[in-house]
Amino acid sequence: MKKISVIIPVYNEEGNIAKLHQEVADVCRSAGYEFEIIIIDDGSSDQTAEIAKRLSPVKLIRFRKNFGQTSSLDAGIKQAGFDFIITMDGDGQNDPADIPKMINYLKENNLDAVSGWRKNREDAFSKKLASRGADLLRRILVNDGIHDSGCALKVYRKECFAGLNLYGEMHRFIPAIIKIKGFKIGEIAVNHRPRQSGVTKYNWKRLIKGTIDLIAVWFWGKYAARPLHLLGGLGIFLLFLGIASSAVSIFLFFSGHDLSNTEWPLISVFFLIMGVQLFILGLMADMSSKNYYDNSKNKPYLIKEIIEN
Repeated sequence: MKKISVIIPVYNEEGNIAKLHQEVADVCRSAGYEFEIIIIDDGSSDQTAEIAKRLSPVKLIRFRKNFGQTSSLDAGIKQAGFDFIITMDGDGQNDPADIPKMINYLKENNLDAVSGWRKNREDAFSKKLASRGADLLRRILVNDGIHDSGCALKVYRKECFAGLNLYGEMHRFIPAIIKIKGFKIGEIAVNHRPRQSGVTKYNWKRLIKGTIDLIAVWFWGKYAARPLHLLGGLGIFLLFLGIASSAVSIFLFFSGHDLSNTEWPLISVFFLIMGVQLFILGLMADMSSKNYYDNSKNKPYLIKEIIEN
Protein backbone atom coordinates (compact mmCIF):
# COMPACT_ATOMS: atom_id res chain seq x y z
CA MET A 1 0.00 0.00 0.00
CA LYS A 2 1.37 3.39 -1.00
CA LYS A 3 1.94 5.89 1.81
CA ILE A 4 1.59 9.52 0.78
CA SER A 5 1.86 12.92 2.43
CA VAL A 6 -0.22 15.66 0.80
CA ILE A 7 1.16 19.16 1.46
CA ILE A 8 -1.27 22.07 1.00
CA PRO A 9 -0.11 25.65 1.75
CA VAL A 10 -3.02 28.06 2.21
CA TYR A 11 -3.38 31.80 2.61
CA ASN A 12 -6.89 33.25 2.92
CA GLU A 13 -8.62 30.29 1.29
CA GLU A 14 -11.63 29.97 3.60
CA GLY A 15 -13.93 29.28 0.65
CA ASN A 16 -11.80 26.47 -0.80
CA ILE A 17 -9.95 24.52 1.89
CA ALA A 18 -12.79 22.33 3.22
CA LYS A 19 -13.90 21.17 -0.24
CA LEU A 20 -10.31 20.56 -1.33
CA HIS A 21 -9.56 18.57 1.82
CA GLN A 22 -12.60 16.38 1.21
CA GLU A 23 -11.59 15.78 -2.42
CA VAL A 24 -8.05 14.78 -1.42
CA ALA A 25 -9.30 12.42 1.29
CA ASP A 26 -11.82 10.80 -1.08
CA VAL A 27 -9.18 10.23 -3.78
CA CYS A 28 -6.71 8.74 -1.31
CA ARG A 29 -9.30 6.38 0.17
CA SER A 30 -10.50 5.30 -3.27
CA ALA A 31 -6.93 4.54 -4.33
CA GLY A 32 -6.25 2.59 -1.12
CA TYR A 33 -3.48 4.87 0.10
CA GLU A 34 -2.33 5.30 3.66
CA PHE A 35 -2.19 9.08 3.77
CA GLU A 36 -1.77 12.24 5.76
CA ILE A 37 -2.94 15.71 4.79
CA ILE A 38 -0.70 18.53 6.01
CA ILE A 39 -2.19 22.02 5.75
CA ILE A 40 0.07 25.01 6.34
CA ASP A 41 -1.80 28.20 7.22
CA ASP A 42 0.49 30.97 6.04
CA GLY A 43 -0.77 33.67 8.41
CA SER A 44 -4.30 33.88 6.99
CA SER A 45 -6.41 36.84 8.10
CA ASP A 46 -9.77 35.18 7.35
CA GLN A 47 -11.35 31.98 8.76
CA THR A 48 -9.05 29.56 6.92
CA ALA A 49 -7.31 28.32 10.08
CA GLU A 50 -10.57 27.92 12.02
CA ILE A 51 -12.07 25.86 9.21
CA ALA A 52 -8.92 23.74 8.86
CA LYS A 53 -8.97 22.95 12.59
CA ARG A 54 -12.30 21.17 12.19
CA LEU A 55 -11.15 18.93 9.33
CA SER A 56 -10.11 15.32 9.78
CA PRO A 57 -7.68 13.76 9.13
CA VAL A 58 -5.36 16.75 9.11
CA LYS A 59 -2.08 18.03 10.47
CA LEU A 60 -2.38 21.81 10.64
CA ILE A 61 0.74 23.98 10.80
CA ARG A 62 0.04 27.64 11.56
CA PHE A 63 2.54 30.42 10.88
CA ARG A 64 2.58 33.52 13.07
CA LYS A 65 2.45 35.72 9.97
CA ASN A 66 2.57 35.45 6.20
CA PHE A 67 5.98 34.03 5.23
CA GLY A 68 5.15 32.91 1.68
CA GLN A 69 4.44 29.72 -0.22
CA THR A 70 8.04 28.52 -0.29
CA SER A 71 8.35 28.66 3.51
CA SER A 72 4.99 26.90 3.83
CA LEU A 73 6.11 24.08 1.56
CA ASP A 74 9.41 23.75 3.40
CA ALA A 75 7.62 23.47 6.76
CA GLY A 76 5.14 20.93 5.40
CA ILE A 77 7.78 18.81 3.70
CA LYS A 78 9.84 18.65 6.88
CA GLN A 79 6.75 17.34 8.73
CA ALA A 80 5.93 14.72 6.10
CA GLY A 81 6.28 11.17 7.33
CA PHE A 82 5.45 9.02 4.30
CA ASP A 83 7.25 7.72 1.20
CA PHE A 84 5.70 10.00 -1.41
CA ILE A 85 5.18 13.75 -1.03
CA ILE A 86 2.45 15.48 -3.02
CA THR A 87 2.36 19.27 -3.15
CA MET A 88 -0.61 21.28 -4.40
CA ASP A 89 -2.16 24.73 -4.21
CA GLY A 90 -4.90 25.48 -1.69
CA ASP A 91 -7.08 27.39 -4.16
CA GLY A 92 -8.76 24.28 -5.58
CA GLN A 93 -7.42 24.75 -9.11
CA ASN A 94 -5.28 21.59 -8.89
CA ASP A 95 -7.38 18.45 -9.28
CA PRO A 96 -6.71 15.79 -6.60
CA ALA A 97 -8.02 13.16 -9.04
CA ASP A 98 -4.68 13.49 -10.89
CA ILE A 99 -2.67 12.25 -7.90
CA PRO A 100 -2.97 8.46 -8.56
CA LYS A 101 -1.96 8.72 -12.22
CA MET A 102 1.01 10.90 -11.30
CA ILE A 103 2.22 8.40 -8.71
CA ASN A 104 1.75 5.52 -11.17
CA TYR A 105 3.63 7.46 -13.86
CA LEU A 106 6.49 8.07 -11.43
CA LYS A 107 6.77 4.39 -10.52
CA GLU A 108 6.30 3.03 -14.06
CA ASN A 109 9.09 5.27 -15.40
CA ASN A 110 11.39 4.91 -12.38
CA LEU A 111 11.36 8.65 -11.71
CA ASP A 112 12.08 10.59 -8.54
CA ALA A 113 9.62 13.41 -9.21
CA VAL A 114 6.71 14.17 -11.53
CA SER A 115 5.50 17.69 -12.24
CA GLY A 116 2.01 18.52 -13.40
CA TRP A 117 1.62 20.28 -16.75
CA ARG A 118 -1.36 22.61 -17.03
CA LYS A 119 -1.84 22.33 -20.78
CA ASN A 120 -5.18 24.12 -20.65
CA ARG A 121 -4.86 26.74 -17.93
CA GLU A 122 -7.92 28.34 -16.37
CA ASP A 123 -6.23 31.63 -15.50
CA ALA A 124 -6.44 35.26 -16.57
CA PHE A 125 -4.49 36.22 -19.71
CA SER A 126 -2.11 38.47 -17.75
CA LYS A 127 -1.18 35.64 -15.40
CA LYS A 128 -0.65 33.25 -18.32
CA LEU A 129 1.56 35.79 -20.09
CA ALA A 130 3.74 36.41 -17.02
CA SER A 131 4.04 32.67 -16.47
CA ARG A 132 5.08 32.04 -20.08
CA GLY A 133 7.78 34.68 -19.81
CA ALA A 134 9.08 33.20 -16.57
CA ASP A 135 9.07 29.70 -18.09
CA LEU A 136 11.09 30.91 -21.10
CA LEU A 137 13.72 32.50 -18.85
CA ARG A 138 13.81 29.35 -16.70
CA ARG A 139 14.43 27.14 -19.73
CA ILE A 140 17.28 29.41 -20.84
CA LEU A 141 19.03 29.51 -17.46
CA VAL A 142 18.15 26.16 -15.84
CA ASN A 143 16.72 23.75 -18.37
CA ASP A 144 14.92 21.24 -16.13
CA GLY A 145 13.19 19.60 -19.10
CA ILE A 146 9.61 20.41 -18.12
CA HIS A 147 7.04 22.80 -19.55
CA ASP A 148 5.28 24.08 -16.44
CA SER A 149 7.48 24.40 -13.39
CA GLY A 150 4.96 26.82 -11.87
CA CYS A 151 2.32 24.10 -11.49
CA ALA A 152 2.06 23.39 -7.76
CA LEU A 153 0.77 19.83 -8.27
CA LYS A 154 3.85 17.65 -8.05
CA VAL A 155 4.81 14.22 -6.70
CA TYR A 156 8.19 13.53 -5.14
CA ARG A 157 9.96 10.66 -3.50
CA LYS A 158 10.81 11.76 0.02
CA GLU A 159 14.56 11.38 -0.50
CA CYS A 160 14.49 14.31 -2.98
CA PHE A 161 14.38 16.68 -0.01
CA ALA A 162 17.20 15.21 2.09
CA GLY A 163 19.37 18.17 3.15
CA LEU A 164 17.34 20.60 1.02
CA ASN A 165 16.11 23.89 2.50
CA LEU A 166 13.72 26.09 0.53
CA TYR A 167 13.61 29.89 0.74
CA GLY A 168 12.57 32.96 -1.24
CA GLU A 169 10.37 31.96 -4.21
CA MET A 170 12.26 28.73 -4.86
CA HIS A 171 9.24 26.44 -4.72
CA ARG A 172 8.85 27.06 -8.47
CA PHE A 173 12.33 25.72 -9.13
CA ILE A 174 12.31 22.56 -7.01
CA PRO A 175 12.47 20.32 -10.12
CA ALA A 176 15.54 22.22 -11.34
CA ILE A 177 17.18 22.08 -7.90
CA ILE A 178 16.73 18.35 -7.45
CA LYS A 179 17.72 17.68 -11.07
CA ILE A 180 21.01 19.44 -10.31
CA LYS A 181 21.45 16.93 -7.49
CA GLY A 182 20.97 14.03 -9.92
CA PHE A 183 17.32 13.08 -9.43
CA LYS A 184 15.20 12.04 -12.43
CA ILE A 185 12.31 14.37 -13.28
CA GLY A 186 9.22 13.71 -15.40
CA GLU A 187 6.07 15.56 -16.40
CA ILE A 188 2.47 14.64 -17.13
CA ALA A 189 -0.54 16.66 -18.27
CA VAL A 190 -3.02 17.41 -15.50
CA ASN A 191 -6.42 19.01 -15.17
CA HIS A 192 -6.54 22.69 -14.21
CA ARG A 193 -9.76 24.12 -12.81
CA PRO A 194 -11.01 27.71 -12.56
CA ARG A 195 -10.84 29.33 -9.15
CA GLN A 196 -14.26 29.17 -7.45
CA SER A 197 -13.58 31.39 -4.44
CA GLY A 198 -11.06 33.95 -3.21
CA VAL A 199 -8.47 35.87 -5.23
CA THR A 200 -5.09 34.97 -6.69
CA LYS A 201 -2.00 35.75 -4.60
CA TYR A 202 0.24 36.10 -7.65
CA ASN A 203 1.53 39.63 -8.34
CA TRP A 204 4.46 41.51 -9.88
CA LYS A 205 6.46 41.37 -6.64
CA ARG A 206 6.48 37.57 -6.71
CA LEU A 207 7.54 37.69 -10.37
CA ILE A 208 10.57 39.85 -9.54
CA LYS A 209 11.52 37.73 -6.52
CA GLY A 210 11.13 34.58 -8.57
CA THR A 211 13.42 35.93 -11.28
CA ILE A 212 16.11 36.75 -8.72
CA ASP A 213 15.84 33.28 -7.19
CA LEU A 214 16.03 31.75 -10.67
CA ILE A 215 19.40 33.43 -11.18
CA ALA A 216 20.49 32.09 -7.79
CA VAL A 217 19.48 28.55 -8.83
CA TRP A 218 21.40 28.95 -12.09
CA PHE A 219 24.52 30.08 -10.23
CA TRP A 220 24.19 27.30 -7.64
CA GLY A 221 23.77 24.65 -10.30
CA LYS A 222 26.77 25.72 -12.36
CA TYR A 223 29.23 27.34 -9.96
CA ALA A 224 28.38 26.52 -6.34
CA ALA A 225 31.21 24.00 -6.02
CA ARG A 226 33.71 26.16 -7.94
CA PRO A 227 32.69 29.86 -8.00
CA LEU A 228 36.24 30.69 -9.05
CA HIS A 229 35.42 29.34 -12.51
CA LEU A 230 32.88 32.15 -13.00
CA LEU A 231 34.31 35.07 -11.02
CA GLY A 232 37.93 34.22 -11.73
CA GLY A 233 37.17 33.78 -15.41
CA LEU A 234 35.50 37.20 -15.57
CA GLY A 235 38.42 38.68 -13.65
CA ILE A 236 40.98 37.27 -16.11
CA PHE A 237 38.89 38.53 -19.04
CA LEU A 238 38.81 42.07 -17.59
CA LEU A 239 42.54 41.90 -16.85
CA PHE A 240 43.15 40.96 -20.48
CA LEU A 241 41.08 43.96 -21.59
CA GLY A 242 43.02 46.17 -19.13
CA ILE A 243 46.36 44.99 -20.48
CA ALA A 244 45.19 45.50 -24.08
CA SER A 245 43.92 49.02 -23.37
CA SER A 246 47.17 49.78 -21.48
CA ALA A 247 49.14 48.70 -24.54
CA VAL A 248 47.07 51.09 -26.65
CA SER A 249 47.72 53.88 -24.14
CA ILE A 250 51.48 53.24 -24.17
CA PHE A 251 51.52 53.17 -27.97
CA LEU A 252 49.64 56.47 -28.15
CA PHE A 253 51.96 58.04 -25.55
CA PHE A 254 55.14 57.15 -27.44
CA SER A 255 53.47 58.25 -30.67
CA GLY A 256 53.26 61.75 -29.25
CA HIS A 257 49.54 61.87 -28.54
CA ASP A 258 48.21 63.91 -25.62
CA LEU A 259 46.55 61.25 -23.43
CA SER A 260 44.89 63.86 -21.21
CA ASN A 261 42.18 64.23 -23.83
CA THR A 262 41.56 60.50 -24.32
CA GLU A 263 39.72 57.88 -22.31
CA TRP A 264 42.32 55.13 -22.75
CA PRO A 265 44.20 55.58 -19.44
CA LEU A 266 40.93 55.63 -17.49
CA ILE A 267 39.63 52.55 -19.29
CA SER A 268 42.91 50.73 -18.62
CA VAL A 269 42.85 51.47 -14.90
CA PHE A 270 39.16 50.52 -14.63
CA PHE A 271 39.60 47.13 -16.32
CA LEU A 272 42.76 46.29 -14.37
CA ILE A 273 41.23 47.15 -10.98
CA MET A 274 37.95 45.35 -11.72
CA GLY A 275 39.82 42.31 -13.02
CA VAL A 276 41.94 42.02 -9.87
CA GLN A 277 38.90 42.54 -7.62
CA LEU A 278 36.80 39.91 -9.40
CA PHE A 279 39.64 37.37 -9.31
CA ILE A 280 40.20 37.95 -5.58
CA LEU A 281 36.43 37.73 -5.00
CA GLY A 282 36.43 34.41 -6.86
CA LEU A 283 39.20 33.08 -4.63
CA MET A 284 37.33 34.15 -1.49
CA ALA A 285 34.06 32.61 -2.76
CA ASP A 286 35.94 29.41 -3.60
CA MET A 287 37.30 29.19 -0.06
CA SER A 288 33.84 29.87 1.38
CA SER A 289 32.37 27.11 -0.79
CA LYS A 290 34.98 24.63 0.43
CA ASN A 291 34.30 25.59 4.06
CA TYR A 292 30.55 25.16 3.48
CA TYR A 293 30.90 21.63 2.16
CA ASP A 294 33.51 20.71 4.78
CA ASN A 295 31.43 21.94 7.73
CA SER A 296 27.91 20.97 6.65
CA LYS A 297 26.16 17.71 5.89
CA ASN A 298 25.59 18.78 2.29
CA LYS A 299 27.96 17.60 -0.42
CA PRO A 300 28.28 18.66 -4.07
CA TYR A 301 27.18 15.11 -5.00
CA LEU A 302 24.66 12.46 -3.93
CA ILE A 303 25.22 8.69 -3.95
CA LYS A 304 22.18 6.80 -5.20
CA GLU A 305 23.38 3.34 -4.11
CA ILE A 306 26.44 1.24 -3.37
CA ILE A 307 26.44 -2.28 -4.73
CA GLU A 308 28.77 -4.96 -3.42
CA ASN A 309 28.97 -8.41 -5.01
